[in-house]
Amino acid sequence: MNLIDAYRYLAALHQHRHFGRAAAACHITQPALSNALRALEQTLGACIVRRGRQYEGLTAEGEQVLATAQRVLHEQELLLQQLASRPGQVRGRLVIGSVPTALPIAARFAARLVERQPGLVPQLRSLSSQELETGLESLALDLALGYTERLAGTASARPRLRAWPQYLEHYHLVTCEAQAAPGLRHGAPMRWADAAALPLALLTPEMHNRGILEQVFRGLGLALRPALETNSVLSLLVAVQSGTFAAVLPGALVGTAAGAAGLLARRLVEPELRTPIGFIEAVAARPSRALEAALALAVEPDWLAHAAAHSGPLRAL
Repeated sequence: MNLIDAYRYLAALHQHRHFGRAAAACHITQPALSNALRALEQTLGACIVRRGRQYEGLTAEGEQVLATAQRVLHEQELLLQQLASRPGQVRGRLVIGSVPTALPIAARFAARLVERQPGLVPQLRSLSSQELETGLESLALDLALGYTERLAGTASARPRLRAWPQYLEHYHLVTCEAQAAPGLRHGAPMRWADAAALPLALLTPEMHNRGILEQVFRGLGLALRPALETNSVLSLLVAVQSGTFAAVLPGALVGTAAGAAGLLARRLVEPELRTPIGFIEAVAARPSRALEAALALAVEPDWLAHAAAHSGPLRAL
């Protein structure tokens, strides 16, 4: 049995939570993945995977094995990058997680990073804030782009994580006009209280963005009643384009719809809400060459100006 491969299959199963999808991600058949995990269980003398008619999670022993597997895979990637890289030329993989509303900025960051280091292969994952923090602490992620306010000043603060500020998230009310304009238009500012009266398409309750919006409306003494819920930002945009719904979107997402016909974006005011977004890393983890290159880019003034220009108070057309 190849122990490294078995660890990789276990990590994939934990990520995808489905035998078939995990096998596809590892480019093997489902029976091969299942057999490798059974062989791992026999080698360790412990049941790792809870099996029923489908994947049901890991046992307590499986969680311990997974933690070891992720540390081993992390160290393997560090070694491979050290052996393959040359001064000024980094080669290897960089796994970046991002909250859905910040994905456009994460993609821009990955593109700029590859321009500088063509040997780097970023992998972007759309995850909730809780999944980002857990992924960093378990070494399943190298870097995350998310809400930095979660890391300080609360009982759930994560002392093992460190933030690198990137930009402030601004919010806009986006609707579809009856007469389609050539592209996205920017209208007069709108009060949050007025937006509450519209049929809003919102992210699902487990998303941190949803919690931010609920807090704003509670502060105004208003109840937030969604007309549509989804965990996909693409679905939010499509829902707005249907003409039936409106949506509260951050500047980064509004910017991606600049070419969409018939959309109207209005800056939300009273209150003026600004939410800090930043890269987050695990303090205790030994950084890879790829992560070092990414963090160097994350603090450069040119990149920070670029991120701010595509996420904040977007200019009217």
